[in-house]
Amino acid sequence: MDGDTIFALSSGPPPAGVAVIRLSGPGARFGLETLIDSIPEPRNATLRLIKSEDGQILDQGLVLFFPAPASFTGEDVAELHVHGGRAVIAAVLRVLGRLDGFRPAEAGEFTRRAFLNRRMDLTQVEGLADLVAAETEAQRRQALRQVEGGLRHLYEAWRRRLVRARAMLEAELDFAEEEDLPASVASEAWREIAILEAEITAHLDDQGRGERLRDGAEIVILGAPNAGKSSLLNALARRDIAIVTAEPGTTRDLIELRLDLDGFPVTLVDTAGLRETTGMVESEGIRRARARADAADLILFLSDVSQRDTDSEPVLTGGPPGGPPVWRIGSKRDLIDSGEEQSALAGRFDALISVRTGEGVPALLDRLADFARDRLDPGESPLLTRERHRATLMACLAALAGAKAATEAELTAEELRRASDTLSRITGRIDVEDLLDVIFREFCIGK
Repeated sequence: MDGDTIFALSSGPPPAGVAVIRLSGPGARFGLETLIDSIPEPRNATLRLIKSEDGQILDQGLVLFFPAPASFTGEDVAELHVHGGRAVIAAVLRVLGRLDGFRPAEAGEFTRRAFLNRRMDLTQVEGLADLVAAETEAQRRQALRQVEGGLRHLYEAWRRRLVRARAMLEAELDFAEEEDLPASVASEAWREIAILEAEITAHLDDQGRGERLRDGAEIVILGAPNAGKSSLLNALARRDIAIVTAEPGTTRDLIELRLDLDGFPVTLVDTAGLRETTGMVESEGIRRARARADAADLILFLSDVSQRDTDSEPVLTGGPPGGPPVWRIGSKRDLIDSGEEQSALAGRFDALISVRTGEGVPALLDRLADFARDRLDPGESPLLTRERHRATLMACLAALAGAKAATEAELTAEELRRASDTLSRITGRIDVEDLLDVIFREFCIGK
């Protein structure tokens, strides 16, 4: 850290009822003395007049002071809760910017200082970024669990157990000739390493549930032109976000809709109608549709049941083995008058819907919510939320495998040291300078 005192608007953009301006650093106390003449009692909100250096009143608001080290950043921190008008905010920031040693904060700099002052570890920092970005209840719960240290406690416990196993094996190496050293030391260490290996493997075997919850499940709508794909997207969005016409091939590009289904995030993707075409633009749209479908969590394949000839529709071919499940959805059921025919169709489709009348749409939404819950629900145990964690844990397993395969005791000890160091990298205990810019780039100014 450079020793500067940083400041920023930490609340939403103006205008607003209240704006929070945060200061952190060695000059935070001086900044308050400049603006309000004296320092309030620590951690007590005090109503004060906020003034410029020459005594001009800028506003009246609540002021809080958090002395180091008992603050978010571990430094002296002050907060000014002022009226959220643009002119008020600009005036206060302008005064702060004129003080010696003060400068505007960079993105994520308050949280970065909290990490550097050991108020948080990297998993908590990443959880805080996820908490700020959370759109649904399930995302909020997962992020809050990580902020509270769920992953940190798990990984630190693994590291401590691995360090203990290393110490036991190195004791046998260093004191091999000591008669009072128990013969079972090495066996106990290797048993502990085997248990750790199994626990890490089970943690990794989560089908990417934590990462999916951060990004949301992706559901792609496919089907022939005019099957009702864009109409279904508009019905679920409850507004017109896709153009709907009777002309085939209206949708050329991918259209995305973010949904909150019972607290779980879902991205619904409307695509170009699948058919044989010579048009370059439409062909590219169809190629993108198939590629997006291959990577989806679920495919909704729509068929216009009023056409009666759904067997001649395009089929999904060429996708990856073990690709996403496909639900066949019969659309435009309102155009089928016969109850007998509707009953026959019901046996061929996973759902029958009519966007025009709304029939079947609520039931389809309920099924999609159940699918999202089954795919994303994190349960009670902390889940992997970043590819960084996954790659580092895989490196840890590789080091453990190297330790077991080593033919010399010194090589075994070195591989075990490497395994424990990889766990330390997840939480940021060692050698993470190259990661910091990437991680804190996700934050907004003022956090």
